[in-house]
Amino acid sequence: MTAYDLARGLHILAVIAWMAGLLFLPRLYAYDAEQAAKPEPLRGEMQALLRTWQTRLLRIIVNPAMILAWGFGLWLIHLDTVARGAAFLLEPWMLTKLAGVLLLSGWHGFLAGQRRKIAAGASRYSSRFWRMTNEVPFLLAIVMVLSVTTEWRF
Repeated sequence: MTAYDLARGLHILAVIAWMAGLLFLPRLYAYDAEQAAKPEPLRGEMQALLRTWQTRLLRIIVNPAMILAWGFGLWLIHLDTVARGAAFLLEPWMLTKLAGVLLLSGWHGFLAGQRRKIAAGASRYSSRFWRMTNEVPFLLAIVMVLSVTTEWRF
């Protein structure tokens, strides 16, 4: 096993964990938003539980997985740069991948910010919004994975 194989395997595992969390968190937000229509005794207990899950998911899985995915991704870039030079960083497939990573990181930041707003009771988004945007990370993943695996060029 080479360092590149190790870095690639660890990067894939970190991305899987990151994606799983990013796909599940909006679903928890949708469930939280649905609680507004319920009577107080039921709403309060369920919202407290959902908000605990949201916080734990972000702190224990999503945030560490993102940090690891970035770290292993940067390690892969370093190994590729040493092996074949830095020119690949300007290839369309790599620029697409990097743009996707930035967008996914931005979505992560948006979700983290919304957790704080939801906890404060200040979120303006509905259950429908969260259900409609739930697949954003997966759509970005499709573009990133296909760009890297095909290394498409113009």
